[in-house]
Amino acid sequence: MKNSNFKKTIASLLAAISVFSFAACNKEENEPLYTSDGSVSVSETSKSESSVQEQPSSASGTESSKNDESSKPVEKSQTSAEKSSVPAVSEPESSNTPPQESSYEPPQESYTPPQESSYVPPQESSYNPPQQSSDPHPVIEESGQYEIADVPEEWQDGGIFSHNYAEAYNMMKKMTLEEKVGQMILARCPASDGSVIAKKYHLGGYILFGRDFGYTKTKDEITKAVSSYTNSQKIPMIIAVDEEGGTVSRLQGNYNLIPHDFLSPRELYAQGGIEAIKDDANEKSKILSGLLINTNLAPVCDISKNPDDFMYSRSLGQNPDITADFVKAVTEISQKNGVSAALKHFPGYGNNVDTHTGIAIDKRNYATFQANDFIPFKAGINAGAHMVLVSHNIVECMDKDYPASLSPKVHSILREELGFTGIIITDDLAMDAISVYVKGYSPVVAAVIAGNDMLCVSDIQSTYNDVIEAVHIGRIEEEQIDHAVMRILAWKMSKNMI
Repeated sequence: MKNSNFKKTIASLLAAISVFSFAACNKEENEPLYTSDGSVSVSETSKSESSVQEQPSSASGTESSKNDESSKPVEKSQTSAEKSSVPAVSEPESSNTPPQESSYEPPQESYTPPQESSYVPPQESSYNPPQQSSDPHPVIEESGQYEIADVPEEWQDGGIFSHNYAEAYNMMKKMTLEEKVGQMILARCPASDGSVIAKKYHLGGYILFGRDFGYTKTKDEITKAVSSYTNSQKIPMIIAVDEEGGTVSRLQGNYNLIPHDFLSPRELYAQGGIEAIKDDANEKSKILSGLLINTNLAPVCDISKNPDDFMYSRSLGQNPDITADFVKAVTEISQKNGVSAALKHFPGYGNNVDTHTGIAIDKRNYATFQANDFIPFKAGINAGAHMVLVSHNIVECMDKDYPASLSPKVHSILREELGFTGIIITDDLAMDAISVYVKGYSPVVAAVIAGNDMLCVSDIQSTYNDVIEAVHIGRIEEEQIDHAVMRILAWKMSKNMI
């Protein structure tokens, strides 16, 4: 009996277990759902309901397809054992979502910094320096174009041509070395092919002598010849002449050009004092200007009262103060009529011999020059004289080793003590006195090193080649050439030649 009841009890329990297992199996058919944060959510709703709940968390594009794959339901054909392993499979699937989040956000973080680092610094580095580099230099507007005037500070001397320095400097910087060296040459006008030679060597100017005027040439012939020289190259030329009057008069005897011979300053002063000097300067400069001559190598500033002095007949023959009045009047009137004045012969000829044929050694002390010889030169400089011509005298109190024309010390006195800012030119470098003191190299090279802006020469080709070679081998600094040429161009601009 007991065995019968026991068996019944066992059978009942087995039936209950079977019913329980069937219910549990039906419950597992509801698939696990994965939320966007990776957790597992078991829904009691139908498959259609679960798919509706997942749509809001789906991303766009490729990310959306990945999320759809991770939320696919488990197939009904799976066995109980396979169903029981779903949690093990779901763990890797649930770990797929965090990588999606980490692979999406970091690109945003790694993209923004490059935008900032590659955009801001270029603006700062490419914008600020130009402002800083252009601040020290004024901007000049001319003919609709802007030029940066970066004249070296040490060249800005506030001189008589300084208002043209910026334009002249920029013009000079565009020139070749050959063009610049040519501008420094003020040559004796050749007897033929003057325009061809001027163009070939880019000459700064010609000096006309008696042969260029003759005794019968007309004004039209002279102006035609001069025009052919000045128009032969892009930078117009200085056309100069020694028209002192008296013994040094290049137009003398040609009455097609002048109504009468010009008297010397000494003769003029004896006849009518300073007023006669002024009348002569006015007449003379107008005649020269009409012949297209724009520079007169005068007045003579030398003081001489001894008839035995070489410079006696060419000087005014008066004391320093009266000579200063003469120099001032001639300078102002001549330049008012468009003809540049050249004060000569610095630092003062005194009673020295003719340096065209011999050596003049001046043994006077420096105080004598300050109290006498410098006074007329200062008057001409204060009147705005465009040029000063330096002699070949050896003035021992200034430089016992070199003629004044080749002496840096003499040029320094002219610039610093007398304050001259215009064009310094040598006396004729073909003179015999020079050859003894050049010490084995070209006198024109020594003249440039000394500080002359222009070289008065007869041998154009040798002068041109010697200076260029000296620059190439480093004997002459090109910067010195540049400074001289800037002055020359500024001078020509002040004369409205450029």
